[in-house]
Amino acid sequence: MEIRLDHKTALVCGSTQGIGLAAARELALNGATIILLARNEGKLQEVLASLDQSAGQQHRYVVADHSDPAGLRSCLEDLVRTTRIDVLVNNTGGPPGGPITKAATEEFTQAFSNHLLCNHILAQAVLPGMKALGYGRIINVISTSVKQPLHGLGVSNTIRAAVANWSKTLASEVAADGITVNNVLPGATGTQRLYSIISNKSKSAGSTETAVTQEMMHEIPMRRFAEPEEIANAIAFLASPAAAYITGINLPVDGGRTGCL
Repeated sequence: MEIRLDHKTALVCGSTQGIGLAAARELALNGATIILLARNEGKLQEVLASLDQSAGQQHRYVVADHSDPAGLRSCLEDLVRTTRIDVLVNNTGGPPGGPITKAATEEFTQAFSNHLLCNHILAQAVLPGMKALGYGRIINVISTSVKQPLHGLGVSNTIRAAVANWSKTLASEVAADGITVNNVLPGATGTQRLYSIISNKSKSAGSTETAVTQEMMHEIPMRRFAEPEEIANAIAFLASPAAAYITGINLPVDGGRTGCL
């Protein structure tokens, strides 16, 4: 099976680093035209210059910040007037770690806005074009915590579950239009966020980062962290025509760590 996305346009959020960057590169390699979305224009320009253009794509970027939903909505209104989006990858940095008992209420409010509300704004912007074409792929990068809450990530566990249920509801409502909505659930992945979590854990436990890393890897049957490119491969498959009959699912890409089906 060959996964090709020629003549498809993908809007990839949080695409200047980590999983978002890997997804943008993989989708471009498979022929998609990429619209990068992130808040740092300098980094966007660097990533734009690195994307594959062997299929004649005309990649570009949009500067927007998930902490400013109104600004994001305005940018999207301008974008969809002239551009049909075939694939939307909802992805943004997760909330800070910490036990739920110590979380301020403002942390939940901010995370809810950054993740669920902005995902909703993005989906509403692209859905009319997808419906008109009879093809659409919305892929939400969430976390395995929607299946099994993770220790020390109280706010994230809470908000990720809300996003998963929003996604399942949306999937049911748009399936007849040829639009699929799925969640990719990365496990521990070698990104800046993971290394920040390791650093914080080592400080709170009075341990070394090496010891914390080994302990985390021991919980994974494959005994290693994922590479961002491995998460991107799952995203590319779900974005493709080959995944036309898959919708409303949570797909863990976690090396077998999650302790439930």
